Amino acid sequence: MDYFQYKDGEIFAEDLKISDIASKVGTPFYCYSSATLKRHYKVFTDAFAGQDLLICYALKANSNQAIISSFAKLGSGADVVSIGEIKRAIMAGIPAQKIVYSGVAKTEPEMKYALEQGIYQFNIESIPEIHQLSKTATSLGKTAHIAFRINPDVDAKTHAKISTGKAENKFGIPLSKARKIYAETAKLANIKIVGVDLHIGSQLTDLAPFREAFSRTAALIEDLRADGHEISRIDLGGGLGIPYDRDEDRPPLPVEYAQMVKETVGHLGCQIIIEPGRLLVGNAGILVSKVIYKKQGEERKFLIIDAAMNDLIRPSMYEAYHDIAPAVMGRNEHEVCDIVGPVCETGDTFAVQRELQKFDTGDLIIIRSAGAYGAVMSSTYNTRALIPEILVKGSEFAIVRKRVTQEEIIALDTVPDWIK
Repeated sequence: MDYFQYKDGEIFAEDLKISDIASKVGTPFYCYSSATLKRHYKVFTDAFAGQDLLICYALKANSNQAIISSFAKLGSGADVVSIGEIKRAIMAGIPAQKIVYSGVAKTEPEMKYALEQGIYQFNIESIPEIHQLSKTATSLGKTAHIAFRINPDVDAKTHAKISTGKAENKFGIPLSKARKIYAETAKLANIKIVGVDLHIGSQLTDLAPFREAFSRTAALIEDLRADGHEISRIDLGGGLGIPYDRDEDRPPLPVEYAQMVKETVGHLGCQIIIEPGRLLVGNAGILVSKVIYKKQGEERKFLIIDAAMNDLIRPSMYEAYHDIAPAVMGRNEHEVCDIVGPVCETGDTFAVQRELQKFDTGDLIIIRSAGAYGAVMSSTYNTRALIPEILVKGSEFAIVRKRVTQEEIIALDTVPDWIK
């Protein structure tokens, strides 16, 4: 459930009309619901009641400071993949002792910063990386707590660009070499082995790949303990999907996922670390846009809106489906059309041959499930302004990222004197 609902035929964000927000901030803009963020977090934590659990919100899904702060107040930790995300998490109120540092290419300066902050855990991706971390930790006189990311060679059966747990993917160390690598790592200075990590992909809609990967990892942990390693944590990553298409079958519920986790790794007595991102924020956000023109092509109708692929790249990059709806319902007429943006790319398309309520020029259009991998992946392509992000709580709203103007974007460039 989310808190973007129709009342008397008009869509609201909690207790505010979307049209009222649009009249004040202009379009396009992202709108997030505080109540939805809180509800999704509670549903997830309640599902794991009684288990030793650390929730680390995956900042890559949506790294707005207001979003991170909302989860920090609920007790969340953070899963980060860059020094910038470490800084964002700490500045938003997440203690360093609840930060897990993932990512495939941690540099020496990033490692140094993370060690100085005292983060909870490094998720290590390769042998060269663990050697660099040992050198960096030794130079600082600090101990790095680590888990190796295991690649269990499990097909997540999701989009190829967000599948991360197959042998052909760049992530983690091979399961077959894990015991040897752990043995060699135990000899390194200033490194403390504490756990095992995995993450097989994003937007999974079936529990079977999770179950297979978690079962393989549980067997590895038992082997590692037999080898003498003290494994006290298991980081299961994230990846549980959300419903983008309201007419399709729903993904597994958090309570079903939690039960599967208990069945596969619950017997190990480990602290369980989980890194939800999309699950918490995806359906807590919408993209609000306006119809600029209606165009009749040779064979198709086009609805041209003021949002573009630089604002929401998921449909272009992943062929992703987003439910699209009118801000005001009530027209009986429907039409089939392509919903496209103004960027000079054929890929600037949000929906193809979608049947929708008939729109007129100037109407507001809602793109749902845009809270994850929306604003955070936006760009200034075509020198288009970065659009605002709005956070709603009850009958109030705040601009949590202002619109970045074309002039501000251009001002980032410098023309050298030899051209002048």
